[in-house]
Parts: sequence; structure tokens; C-alpha cells
Amino acid sequence: MPTLVHHLADLTDDISSDGIAIIHKNQSWSYSQISELISRQAKAFSAINLQKQQRAAIFLPKQIETVVSFLAISRAGGIFVPINPLLKAAQVGYILGDCNVQVLVTSNSRLKGLTETLACYPDLHTIVLVDTNVKDNHQALSDKRILNWGEFLKLSSEKENLPLIIDADVAAILYTSGSTGKPKGVILSHRNIVAGAKTVAEYLKITSDDRLLAVLPFSFDYGLNQLMSAFLKKACCILMDYLLPRDVVKAVSKEMVTGLAAVPSLWIQLAQLEWPKEINNHLRYMTNSGGKMPKSVLIALRNSVPNSDFFLMYGLTEAFRSTYLPPDQLDNRPDSIGKAIPNAEVIVVREDGSLCSPHEPGELLHRGSLVAMGYWNDPAGTTERFKPLPSLIQGIPSPEIVVWSGDTVTMDEEGYLYFVGRKDDMIKTSGYRVSPTEVEEIIYASGLVSEVVVLGAPDSQLGQIIVAVVTSEKSQHIDTKLIISICKKKLPGFMVPAHIEVLSFLPKNPNGKIDRNRLSIDFADILFN
Repeated sequence: MPTLVHHLADLTDDISSDGIAIIHKNQSWSYSQISELISRQAKAFSAINLQKQQRAAIFLPKQIETVVSFLAISRAGGIFVPINPLLKAAQVGYILGDCNVQVLVTSNSRLKGLTETLACYPDLHTIVLVDTNVKDNHQALSDKRILNWGEFLKLSSEKENLPLIIDADVAAILYTSGSTGKPKGVILSHRNIVAGAKTVAEYLKITSDDRLLAVLPFSFDYGLNQLMSAFLKKACCILMDYLLPRDVVKAVSKEMVTGLAAVPSLWIQLAQLEWPKEINNHLRYMTNSGGKMPKSVLIALRNSVPNSDFFLMYGLTEAFRSTYLPPDQLDNRPDSIGKAIPNAEVIVVREDGSLCSPHEPGELLHRGSLVAMGYWNDPAGTTERFKPLPSLIQGIPSPEIVVWSGDTVTMDEEGYLYFVGRKDDMIKTSGYRVSPTEVEEIIYASGLVSEVVVLGAPDSQLGQIIVAVVTSEKSQHIDTKLIISICKKKLPGFMVPAHIEVLSFLPKNPNGKIDRNRLSIDFADILFN
């Protein structure tokens, strides 16, 4: 079994080397071709002096060079840093500087927008452009070595002089979308990434017959895991950067996709579309993570593809995945985020670290092989989130470090978990603590909106008042009075929104999630001052 990230793409005796590994647009690459590309590029990275555990960033959309660079950097002993292709120059520059990147893989067109930024980073010694021919001389970067793709690959020699790597070494740094302050770089070991691939492939029952559509960014742990799980099982991964939700449905149909993963904001849009009936013949499963799935959306999707199993999942970048709800429990426990994934344990504790009773709200802790190594260059943040396991067995001298998620959940007598809310998102109003997700669920169920975010806005008398920010693609007009009326019927008075703001769209962060914190800042500054 593989122990290192680049082992995931290794050829195996029981799988044909001619099996298709990657499809992008109208091209495909077999596993034997991918293996050859990884070997060649790893030697080239070594030739440009990428040292063991040095950082190499990839700032590209989903394409073959992106995928192979991850595994080639891993094989060369480096640490790969995927950068979301939607980020702007200042954001890219922050990541490059924060983790002291030595090598950058990008395109000529993207480099033009980064020239001013990159000139400030002397430790960045080599820029590899995936373009075959580059006419621009990039004089402002004269202190950097700039290679086009052909020049880069020519540096690969037959002699392989690559460093020893073990599964405890750092493999990747994933930067969270960090809506407050600067993004945090989550440090992942080879063990973390490989364990994540094995775990998810196990409960999704991924095989070499599967065809997975990759629509999520690889800078997002959920998107990266989908790629790695496909490699582990020698499945086919279809790369896609979509423009419209309808493009996703078309790709699922055209490519005979068997597995589709998305976040709630995309599922909401997909649920409003008509799905071709033939998709029901091949789409084996759908998965959600990155936020709670509205019940109405889940019902619509299951009606569109009744033969497909739907997995509700919960996780955080610091531990990748914590729980999943088996599809056969959807009707019995539609509000549950499930039980712990294989080879992991989740615990619900009070503020003093003692175990919560059934149905008592507490903080979710995650322990196991998926717990990340901490935040890059952020000892204070690491100490706050990665802390010792409470009630450690006496006699063990080194405490086990677990992830304190910051999420409030409850657990029933059978061990199923129910999400209450983020500690940071909980609204304090009239002396009560209100979960935004509980209010959001009522508004979603009304069928009057496409998307909703519930926020707390400052109030001199109540501490905070509840604000719902909504949007709808169905109609230009949203009956806000009717929404308030429904909330009054379904919720206690202190949970009813004091104000409903209608927007044409809700801002998203680079991972496609609704940018809740940006909305909080906007409404705190604009509406209530």
C-alpha cells in the first residue's frame, strides 16, 4: 500500500497501465503516461535545485501540468503549495512570502500580473512557465531564472538522485480561505494525505471503474482529496473549471461521471436545473461538504437522480474529514452530520474538556491520522487549535494532539452528531445564543430564496440583532414580509430576523463557499452605524 503522496499514482499489478487517469477537455492520459511524466518532472525539479522540504507553489487552473506537478514535487522531496487560480496578485504574494516559496509553476499570462509582486521575494529563485514558447522577457524579474516548459523538461536527466522521504515529512501546505485576517497555511504530511485518500475511498467504495468529476479547486482540501482518492484506486479523474452550473450537469452527462463532489453554494444552483434522465444510469454517488446542505436542496437533488447515493460530510482543513452520514440514514436523520469516518474518533466536550452528555452542545474534537501538523509560521494559531486530548490515559508522557474544531455539535445516544454552529458565528441576542444555521434552515425551507446567510449585527440594547441576507434566481422580487411571518411561526421570538436584506448575489470566497465574514463586516459597517 502507498505511504507517500507520489506513491498514489504508482502502477500496480492488478490495474492496467492503460487505464485512463486524467481527462482534461479533449485530451486524456493513462496511468503509465502519468507515471512517466511524474518521474521526468521530479528529476527536472531536482535539477533546478529544489531541495528536500523546500516549497514549490503551483498557480494554475486545473490542467495536466497542475496535477503532475503535485506528485513530481512530492517525489523530488519538496512541499507543494497549491494556490487557488482565482486569487489576485496581493493574495498570491502573501502565500509565496508566508511559506518562503523557492519555485513557482505558473503560466506566462499569469506571470504578467505577478511581476511587481514577485520582485519582492528574493528567495524565489526559479519560475517555471507551462507555456511551450515564451516571448516576454520579464525584465523586472531578471534575478529569477525563468524557464518555459520545454526548457524545464530538458533539464531532466536519466540519473535519479532524489532524497529519502518518509510519511512523517511535510507533503503540502494548503492555505485556508481565511475570511478574517490573513490566510493560514495548514501543514499536511504524506501520512495525512494518504490516510485521507484511503479513508474516503473506503466509505465511498471508489474503484478503478469510477469516473470522478473534479470541479472543486485543488487548493481546497476537499478538491485535493478527490484527486488523490482517484489516484489511489486508479479511477479516472476529469478536470473541470466551470463557468456556469449548467456546464457541470452537461459534463456529468457527457463524461458518464459516477462521482460528483460539491459545496452547498454549487448544489443550490444545480438543484434548480433539469438533469438529463440518463445521468441516473451512471451517477453512483454525490457528496457535500463545506457547509450544511439545505433540506429542500437535498430533496430536489435526490429526486433528480434517485439512483445516486448522497453522502453528507463534515470536515475542516485542519483534519480534512471528520464525519459522514451513510445514505441509508438520510431519511431517518436528515439533520445529522453522521458518525466518525473510518480510523478517526470525534469527541464532544464541554469548555473544561469533560465529555458532554447525549444531546448536550459542546465542541467537536477530532483525533487520528488525519490531524494536520499545525499552521505554517503561526505558533500562536497552532497552539490555539491543536491542543492535547483531554483526560489523557495516565502514564503516557507525551500528550496526543487533537484538533479543537471550534464547531458546536451535539451527539445522540447512538453516536450520531448534529451541527449547531461555529463558535465564531453564534449570535448573542437578548441573552440567548442563536445558531445561524437553524434560522437559515427555516428560510431555505420556505422556498422563497436561493441562498441565505444569517448574521449578527451590533445593537446597543440587545447586543446583536439577527440579519438575514438573501438572494433568489427565480424572481426579482422576494417577499421579505412573508419570510418574517414564516420565521415567526417556526421560531421563538428571539430567533426571528430583525431585518432581511436582499442582494442580487452573495459573495463567495475562492473555495466557492459563501463569504460569511465579509458579509458580517459589510453589514456591521453599512447598515447599522
